[in-house]
Amino acid sequence: MLLPCLRADLVEAGCDEAGRGCLAGAVYAAAVILPPDYCNEQLNDSKQLTERQRYALREVVQRDALAWAVGVVTPEEIDRINILNASILAMHRAVEGLSIRPQHLIIDGNRFKPYADIPHTTVVKGDGKYLSIAAASILAKTYRDDYMNQLAEEFPMYDWKKNKGYPTARHRAAIAQYGTSPYHRMSFRLLEERQLSFDFSD
Repeated sequence: MLLPCLRADLVEAGCDEAGRGCLAGAVYAAAVILPPDYCNEQLNDSKQLTERQRYALREVVQRDALAWAVGVVTPEEIDRINILNASILAMHRAVEGLSIRPQHLIIDGNRFKPYADIPHTTVVKGDGKYLSIAAASILAKTYRDDYMNQLAEEFPMYDWKKNKGYPTARHRAAIAQYGTSPYHRMSFRLLEERQLSFDFSD
């Protein structure tokens, strides 16, 4: 069973991101402040849940949270500042969007840069340990999925409705066949080595 928070004596926000390993689309992050005594046995790391469970729990989180917000960093920004910095910036933007200022942040993973003067703690696999991080993972994942589903309407050839921008064989095959879209991250290796072709002629 997940713990509600790390510091029950403080107003604490859990933070997580979604889409870091994708070849296309923005990276999303969420910040969630739950009541310190909150309990929900269904909440878990979004990767351990079905799509239906994630969307049902999104409604629960948004109803029960004291505050929640989502932050977004575009593919252009990712290419400019790199994906690690973009993931951290997305979390900063989520924290900035909270209607309640947290006194402490717990971050999924082991890398973060301080936001303002708010103390933070990084927690490896925190989305499977703390409810507020699990809640943030669900919001980040579902809102990013909504965004990728919208992009898929414009560019159906990349199969984004299924792969959500991740580097599947079908996604890479479509890049090889059709080229890139305006939403691809050009700083990423979009094709496998065997798909690259070179013209050595003069």
